[in-house]
Amino acid sequence: MDPHHNSAQWRRLRSTPGPDYRIFSLRYDEMENPRNGHRETMIVLESPDSVNVVAVTTAGEVLFVRQYRFGTGSYTLELPGGVVDPGEDHGAAARRELEEETGYSGDLWHYLGVVASNPVFMNNYIHHWYVEGVSLGAQQKLDPSEAVEVVAMPVDEVYRRWLAGEFEHPHTVNALLRYFAMVKLS
Repeated sequence: MDPHHNSAQWRRLRSTPGPDYRIFSLRYDEMENPRNGHRETMIVLESPDSVNVVAVTTAGEVLFVRQYRFGTGSYTLELPGGVVDPGEDHGAAARRELEEETGYSGDLWHYLGVVASNPVFMNNYIHHWYVEGVSLGAQQKLDPSEAVEVVAMPVDEVYRRWLAGEFEHPHTVNALLRYFAMVKLS
């Protein structure tokens, strides 16, 4: 069954732009429920697509970044990544973000796939990438609002911590799922 197809479709009756913030803008969609005709205004966060990278060093370690996340008010350990710039290919964005956040780069890139960031109320997607044999070749080029610590962790420890549920960022959890599925099956 196609998850995008349903004989009774929701109808967007009106769409009104809302405030524009730094990394997203709001949109108000008046929607009609096909089941009962009920109308309600829904909020959609519009945001560019993002990328994250499972970067494995020549020593067999996965690179993570530790950074403060304002939503949870805590530091998280997550994969390097960020927003795809306007007109930029997501593969190029993955390469750029890895080097900006960690100073590392590599040549053996593999696309792990895409997932909706949060389809409940967001319209963007996150593209997952894997790069083999990265090495340090530059200094970090952080945005003024970033404070990022690079952490390298052996692949087997990453796997153990992933299975134990120790990574809390859903984009990191999903990218590692795809990475471990790829390396275990190949």
